[in-house]
Parts: sequence; structure tokens; C-alpha cells
Amino acid sequence: MIIAIDGPAGSGKSTVAKAVAKSLGMHYLDTGAMYRAVAWVSLDRGIDLASEPDVVRVATGIDIEFIHERESALPTMVLANGHDVTNAIRTPRIDDAVSIVARMADVRAALVAKQRAIGEAGDIVVEGRDIGTVVFPTAGVKVYLTASAEERARRRHLELEQRGEVLDETLVHERMAARDSADSSREVSPLSAAPDAHVLDTTGMSIEEVVSEIARMATGAQE
Repeated sequence: MIIAIDGPAGSGKSTVAKAVAKSLGMHYLDTGAMYRAVAWVSLDRGIDLASEPDVVRVATGIDIEFIHERESALPTMVLANGHDVTNAIRTPRIDDAVSIVARMADVRAALVAKQRAIGEAGDIVVEGRDIGTVVFPTAGVKVYLTASAEERARRRHLELEQRGEVLDETLVHERMAARDSADSSREVSPLSAAPDAHVLDTTGMSIEEVVSEIARMATGAQE
């Protein structure tokens, strides 16, 4: 079974997807990390992100590995062309760059092919922004997570603080609003809920409540 979890930044999809994977004994795939890896490699090579052909070449040729230890549901490391980029792809610099990269149709085509190849193994929880609409439109369970803009900014601000990055919460809110606008208005695979997705507003929900609800959906889909 494939469980597709989509939603904007700060909606809790990464945290929830990881917890769901652990709960159900499935593997977890963070597709956003793949776009971030392309952005990181491009910038590391000094590529101007306005040069789409160069970025597409990176996306086409990049080798992205998710390292799992002892059959762990969650990857312990993300490698891009053999380099550990686990933490490097989670910086504000990459936050800003990834929206540019994700708008490129040929980049998305290259990474969607890689994502589908990973998904062929089955029993996987996949999270991103176009999983239920584009990558796995026939997923057994589709969930679209959302939350209020204020709550999402608070969560992202806390996440950055935990990584030792201190940013004003107002700036985090502004960056998130810009990312939402870019993701929702792009011509290729815009952020949106699939018509048959279960939409969950997580603003007033605990992680445990959200995970329990998705696990219930998965059980129902298997019956």
C-alpha cells in the first residue's frame, strides 16, 4: 500500500508521515528532500538557478540515496551523489532555492520517475506537495494536511530554533507565505488536494490524533 500525504510547509506532514510509517511498519519517503538535494547540488556547483537547463541536468543525473539502518522505517541519512546532505538541505538558503527548482517541469519529471521507482517496492508512506495528485494518483490512502498560517509559521520557527538557526518569527511567516504562493501558483504540479484526498486541519490536533486518524484510514482501505 502507498499512503500519500500532501500539504504546505509547516502543516506537519513530515512529522506525521514519519510517525505513520513507524506505526504501520512501512518505509517513509520525503520527496521534498529530493528537490532540496537538487537545489543543494546546483548551488554547490555554482549553478545559477535561473539557468534551467543546468538545473535539469543536475536533476537528471543526481544519485539520491535514503539510508536506512536495521530495517528502520525512517532514513537516518540523505546522500546526494555520495555526499551526506541530511542537514545541509534544511537551511533557509535551501528553503528559498527549492521553490525555484520545483517549478521546473523537467526537474519534476526526472524526480517523479525516481520517486515512482522507489514506490514500486510498496508499503511506503510518501509525503510532499503533489503525491496524491501526480506522483501516486492511485495511492491507497490520500491525505492533505493543512493548518492555520500562524500555526504553520510557529512550527517552522520552532523547527529552525531546534536546529540552532535563529530567525524572527515574522520573517519565517513571510517566507512561508511566499513559498505557499509559489507552490500553489506554479504551472507544473501546483500544490493542491487531490479530489479524493482526506483533508485534515491539524491546527488543533496532536500528532498522535492525526497519526491515529490516518492509521484508521489505512486499515479501512485494506478491508
